[in-house]
Amino acid sequence: MKIKALTLTSVVLMGIVSAPSFSADADKRIRFDGFPDFDSSLKVILPDFEKKTGIHVDYLMNNHGDHHTKLTTNLATGSGAGDVIVVDVEKIGPFVASGGLVDLSKKYGADQYADRFAPYAWSQGKGGDGDVYGMPVDLGPGVMYYRTDIFKKAGLKVDDVIKSWDSYIAAGEKLKKIGIQLIPSAADVAQTIIFTTVPEGEGIYFDKNGKSVVTSERFVHAFQVAKEIRDKGLDGQILAWSNEWYEGFRKGTFATQLSGAWLLGHLQNWIAPETSGKWAVSHLPNGIYGSWGGSFLSIPKQSKHQDEAWELIKYMTTNRAIQLKHFATIAAFPANVTTYDDDMFKEKIDFLGGQQARLLFAEVARNIKPVQPSKGDHIARSIIFENALMEVLDENKDIKTALKEAERLIKRRTRNL
Repeated sequence: MKIKALTLTSVVLMGIVSAPSFSADADKRIRFDGFPDFDSSLKVILPDFEKKTGIHVDYLMNNHGDHHTKLTTNLATGSGAGDVIVVDVEKIGPFVASGGLVDLSKKYGADQYADRFAPYAWSQGKGGDGDVYGMPVDLGPGVMYYRTDIFKKAGLKVDDVIKSWDSYIAAGEKLKKIGIQLIPSAADVAQTIIFTTVPEGEGIYFDKNGKSVVTSERFVHAFQVAKEIRDKGLDGQILAWSNEWYEGFRKGTFATQLSGAWLLGHLQNWIAPETSGKWAVSHLPNGIYGSWGGSFLSIPKQSKHQDEAWELIKYMTTNRAIQLKHFATIAAFPANVTTYDDDMFKEKIDFLGGQQARLLFAEVARNIKPVQPSKGDHIARSIIFENALMEVLDENKDIKTALKEAERLIKRRTRNL
């Protein structure tokens, strides 16, 4: 290790500790538990935080899945968690319901910062009591990435393609004629519809009274559109984050991907940097606005340094300059709406052919409606997307039958929550 790397921050990455060459005050040392690419951001923002506060921050990074599995155990046993933890939007509901997180409203007056955040994200960080347990740190405004060169070759105009799901599918049929897939997986379309057409004030899988809604027209329609795409041979049946998925972006085997704004960082930094200038982004099809991911910062009750942990959370979320630095470093879209008038948002993005895409991301973020998280969300998500949808797409199971069976399973598995 180079001498200049021995900073105030000790790095704990993938379980490997690189200890600093000094002994810090234990009362001023905290640990941050997260997943990549948070480590890249922390390397940039922590030196100033440590200098200003005297609080030293170690960090532990595990991959997304292992991180949340570990936290589930930590919160259940009351030990082992960091002082600040990153929680994905899909897990914030069950983690809050576990009772293992500090009430940031009661202890630190977090509600005073509500106006600084996208309303839908602020709502997601709340518990059933209306108090805040997770401070939003980044968002995933939903957009459609598309290959401009492939669209031109197929004679497609993006505004026509996204008018409706019918026009999106029609575009897929044109693309098929030139040997290009519309999208890696039809399942992404079902997910998009399910996530973006939630009645205001309700949850994705449960209504405000905790009753399952997975047999509703919203789910039926989502499955129908995805099934039509699959039946017409318009998707590649490619799983996200697989080697085939990466290769598809690099080789242009599919023309669109529905995702969050954060995908830009992955595409330009490591998945397909050689395709720079061939991509652009648009609104999602059918005039819908929706979120595709997002992260929260919370403090486990088991933390012995809660006040110091709050200082770091406040620094990373309420501070405009730090939110912008987080954005510039890893393309994690700011949850703090006070950043959206910064000149950074007007910058042309070379990877997207000079498009001022951040303005579009901000517009989407402002228009997303709040969705009520539920403690059974993680169970319902698994059953819907890993069981029911796959049975419909891969095994030709009747849609309504699959959803009714999924609902029975969800009720059984969430009965004791």
